Amino acid sequence: MKMRKKNHTRNTAPLSQADKTALITFFTAIALFFISPWLGLLPLFFFLLCCLIAPFCPQWGFFLPVISRNSSANRCVALTFDDGPSPLSTPLLLTLLNQFDYKATFFVVGEKVTCHPDLTSEIIAAGHGIGNHSYRHDNFLMLKSTKQLSKDIRDTQEAIAKIGIKPLLFRPPAGISNPRLKSILHHENLQTVSFSCRAWDRGNRNINNLAGRLMGKIRPGDIVLLHDIAPDKKEDLQIWIGEIEVFFRKLREKELQVVPLEQLTGMEVMTLTAGKDAQIKSGPDL
Repeated sequence: MKMRKKNHTRNTAPLSQADKTALITFFTAIALFFISPWLGLLPLFFFLLCCLIAPFCPQWGFFLPVISRNSSANRCVALTFDDGPSPLSTPLLLTLLNQFDYKATFFVVGEKVTCHPDLTSEIIAAGHGIGNHSYRHDNFLMLKSTKQLSKDIRDTQEAIAKIGIKPLLFRPPAGISNPRLKSILHHENLQTVSFSCRAWDRGNRNINNLAGRLMGKIRPGDIVLLHDIAPDKKEDLQIWIGEIEVFFRKLREKELQVVPLEQLTGMEVMTLTAGKDAQIKSGPDL
């Protein structure tokens, strides 16, 4: 499919669950305060608890809209790979995906894209999607200032733009979010995509029975989280790709259809930044 260059500008950022909860909390606290000042504090404590827990719940769109699965999908799942590209793991994944004729979305790290632009171009040329996964994959990124957070996301967009595309999807490092992220992503025209199925592989540091752990959890409509990064031990590289192959084969045996993320979610993954005659495959038409 030839990618279409569209205007995805959003005029206003919609109210988040946090915004709505804050309003309800405020008016509830006022009402309860007239009964008892102590009762008036209860809604405030509840809201504070939600704010403390929400950043570490990747599927909970408390601070901003988050897509983690499509419950209405019929026997379909989408594959995503984080943390690449990597000269050791990316070529193996591309070969395996081609063998099974599966299309995936790679949430790439800006710094690695800058180091390996050819690998990133190969991902796109093979018909896969590209998403923004921050510039250095700093697990403490959400603790940084708004200016630093904004710069990190923008730098990643610019690094990927050099190969001719603009991602429309963002996945925070470790799935952690914060209240400031909504306005930054709105400004960059990015939507947050999380996941609903993962093996807790710790960035391919825990690959034992990876396929079995995933198959024990996966359901139709899931967005599967995997990693495009080589295991710490070189001898584990073939074990890891073997587990991915077993997982792909078991998906087929279970009659779960692997579809591009844009087909599962109904959202475009990326658009062109190159000239109008540029052609980049992004998977089958919806």
